[in-house]
Amino acid sequence: MEENRVNVLCMKWGTKYPAKYVNVLYAMVKRNLTRPFRFVCLTDDPHGLVSQINHYPLPKLKTELSGPERGWNKLGVFKKKLYDLKGQVLCLDLDLIITGPLDDFFDYSGDVVIIRDWLKHDGTGNSSVYRFEIGSHPDVVSEFEDKYECIKKTYRNEQEYLSAKLIGKNALSYWPASWCRSFKRHCIKPFSLIASRETEVPHDARFIVFHGKPDPHNAALGKSGKWYRRFEPATWIKDYWF
Repeated sequence: MEENRVNVLCMKWGTKYPAKYVNVLYAMVKRNLTRPFRFVCLTDDPHGLVSQINHYPLPKLKTELSGPERGWNKLGVFKKKLYDLKGQVLCLDLDLIITGPLDDFFDYSGDVVIIRDWLKHDGTGNSSVYRFEIGSHPDVVSEFEDKYECIKKTYRNEQEYLSAKLIGKNALSYWPASWCRSFKRHCIKPFSLIASRETEVPHDARFIVFHGKPDPHNAALGKSGKWYRRFEPATWIKDYWF
């Protein structure tokens, strides 16, 4: 049984997201994945995580990170050895909800498979949901460690660097567009004369990603975080995010 398990991994550092976000993510995976799995959280604070979640410290990078938060810590998962994890791993951000079956994410062909970013048209991926074989691309993190100062001036964030590096190796491919949708771009209905707009789950969506603002718990209350983006409380979120 253990050798057939797949890995689902998330990362939590700092104080932006509480342990509840990790616990809810685990519960959503459990409801939507039929095969045996191991859920792992890499974190600087495991307090409050449910016992079913395996946790380890954040992988240590050989460079001192500085400047604004750009997700560089996420590159640590590409180390040649990642604790005792082996095989395929599906990496998930905390600011998303799961709205459909997940088994296809482990069966879909490709080396590193990622969301195609909704804004960029140069092949950049959105690393909210991606899958790869543990230990298969250690040069991603080793080059980052060796050339951090140069890389942070060239790339705005971790996913831009990661995408460019893997595209250069012909190792990056993308999920079907309908599987991973943006709350802001695909769930809020088009503008109308009313002040606030209704929201909905797009057809065949498996993940709804809440990049930027709002986070799921705020969207459920109709709090967008932006004066120009008004919508009715997305109460359907509570049907998935628990």
